[in-house]
Amino acid sequence: MPPPRHTPPPRARRRLRRVAACAATISGLMLTTAGTGHADPYAPPAPVPAMAPSTLDARYAVERGSIEEALRTAQAVGDRHRQRALGAFLTPGRRFLYFDARGRGRAVEVVGDLARARRVAVLVPGADTTLTGFDDRGGKPWSTPGGGARAVLDQARAMTPRPGLAVVAWLGYAAPKTFSGDVLTDERAGEGARELRAFLTGVHDVNPAARVGLLCHSYGSVVCGRAALDRSASGRAAWRQVTDIALFGSPGTTAWSAAKLGGAARVWAGRGAADWMEDVPHVRILGLGLGPDPVSRDFGARIFDAGEAGHSDYLAPGSPSLRNLTGIALGLPGAVTMS
Repeated sequence: MPPPRHTPPPRARRRLRRVAACAATISGLMLTTAGTGHADPYAPPAPVPAMAPSTLDARYAVERGSIEEALRTAQAVGDRHRQRALGAFLTPGRRFLYFDARGRGRAVEVVGDLARARRVAVLVPGADTTLTGFDDRGGKPWSTPGGGARAVLDQARAMTPRPGLAVVAWLGYAAPKTFSGDVLTDERAGEGARELRAFLTGVHDVNPAARVGLLCHSYGSVVCGRAALDRSASGRAAWRQVTDIALFGSPGTTAWSAAKLGGAARVWAGRGAADWMEDVPHVRILGLGLGPDPVSRDFGARIFDAGEAGHSDYLAPGSPSLRNLTGIALGLPGAVTMS
């Protein structure tokens, strides 16, 4: 009779999964991928009017036309994954402020009424986010920019009958691949930070009275961190609209403390019990690494309860992390349960 098999306790199993995921990431960073040498078949972005209350509808219409053109290209080249994603983008009622089908793609979608909202939440996603994964990834729509934005707005409506919230799914930068050296530095985040600050200036031009919360996931928290650390004169008025910065599943922000990031804004951080990010080294040496752990006591952020969330599960319906992140998006610190 074979001896009984030992089953590790749940906490040990979670730690083993984290270690395995971390090892896979480190192994992947050692791989290189050769380019195909093929020209990108997709057209560059179409010119759009500057963001203003009077131009929003025109801008939405231009980007819808760009998505239709990209869908025709995807059909012509047999790109089935893009066809599926772009077809979903054209669902009636969806509105995009920016769209670029080239490469892995960029898109900025508005869920709600941007011009009349009292609060605007900007969801900044992390590594491996692409156009084809904008709405669903492995059957987890909440783990994507589009699905996550809808999850936050649905939760806000469940929490208060008239939330006055618009949520922006902001894939406005070239998100790095997890299995690449780009995730070890803030180079992509620096480019993303410039784009994010420019976008916030556009939000200010559309709705200067709205208050803004940044919901920053994984490498997206590096983008938010770099944007917050940029003290240049450009965009200062827009940045004053930011009342809350939430970092979740974060590898670091390049900032040494929450005080460096926040200014007048509240800085929040959370990590789920099943998130392998806990085991990533939180260092920064000669430009490598992303700095201190945002959920560490020394960093000084407000630590919200993220429950048992795995790295892609923070916006899962019914989860404490979604409830708390939505409370942050609504600017209701009293509705946030702390860890």
